[in-house]
Amino acid sequence: MRAHPLATDAVLALGALLCMVVGSFADPHGPHGPTFGTRTPEPFSLLLMVLGAAALVFRRRRPRVVLAVTAGLSLLELTTGEPRAPVAMSAVIALFTVAAHTDRPTTWRIGVLTMAALTGVAMLVGPLPWYAQENIGIFAWTGMAAAAGDAVRSRRAFVDAIRERAERAERTREEEARRRVAEERLRIARDLHDVVAHHIALVNVQAGVAAHVMDKRPDQAKEALAHVRDASRSALNELRATVGLLRQTGDPEAPTEPAPGLAVLDDLTATFRHAGLPVRVMVQLDRSRDPLPSAVDLAAYRVIQEALTNVRKHAGPGAKAEVSVVRVGASVEVTVLDDGGAGPDPLPAGGAGPGGGDGGGDGEEGGGHGLLGMRERATALGGSCFAGPRYGGGYRVHAILPVA
Repeated sequence: MRAHPLATDAVLALGALLCMVVGSFADPHGPHGPTFGTRTPEPFSLLLMVLGAAALVFRRRRPRVVLAVTAGLSLLELTTGEPRAPVAMSAVIALFTVAAHTDRPTTWRIGVLTMAALTGVAMLVGPLPWYAQENIGIFAWTGMAAAAGDAVRSRRAFVDAIRERAERAERTREEEARRRVAEERLRIARDLHDVVAHHIALVNVQAGVAAHVMDKRPDQAKEALAHVRDASRSALNELRATVGLLRQTGDPEAPTEPAPGLAVLDDLTATFRHAGLPVRVMVQLDRSRDPLPSAVDLAAYRVIQEALTNVRKHAGPGAKAEVSVVRVGASVEVTVLDDGGAGPDPLPAGGAGPGGGDGGGDGEEGGGHGLLGMRERATALGGSCFAGPRYGGGYRVHAILPVA
């Protein structure tokens, strides 16, 4: 029916014509109710019924025009038909169509006008008294047509609104799923970068030391290679823990050890001291009485790890670093400073990482993923992260991480 509306309206028009023709042979004033075969409609009335039914074929294409045509034919029948034929049935159907396809104020304006015109002519013209049941019937049928059409329109609008909300909810759900997938991929990439950049930088430094002193000081070369082995083992363990987060729930091989945090900060700084970077640490936190949330603890650890990695990679020879973690009100402030060392700054002015790096060991040309990762971690917690050169040389990283 939706695919072929014109054919559907044609069938409806044919049904309405049959009803009008059959009704025109009925006498509503029979001794025992309506009787058939006691009267015969005039040819002119039959012509009006055919024209009214034909107009209904186009009721959805031109609803107001069809209503005007059928109402005019009905008025013509009311003023000339004797006996009257039910031509007004076509006007009732047309009024229903107008009400179903327009707004409520327009429906009632057109409905009241149609009811008043048809009922007034029926009462004032013809041999029947004004209170005859045929006249009251015209009033009742036109009123019910307007009310029914308005109810259908309201129901259709309600269903459309529900369908639109369901489609919008489906789109929102898909967008939310895509957003969560993107956030998870970004988080995993950030963790992998932090782990790999830190440990590979230490491996590179220690391997360089071992190659430099291999011939003259084999004992020191063995010590450097031992640090390479330890750093490699730590990198593999952290990579295994990070990749293990992708496993399905309940996988027996999924990691169970906690994520790194400030509790292992001494171990982290010890690796840098073994690599030749003097690090001084100051922590003013009471983790036993007021423990940090795991997300804040991990973010603080990663910021320190990334900042020290860049100091070791980019600062000049003899550089020193200072790390401070302080609880200030409802936030934790993490600061990593370096003095730049005796060597020149390897990057042009405006670099953003400690010791002349970009915060991620990548350089501005390489994309700056480390600095971006530190800022993303801080922003995700509602905090901030700043990295830039210090007055007098060196670099400073300062992150504010809200605890709440």
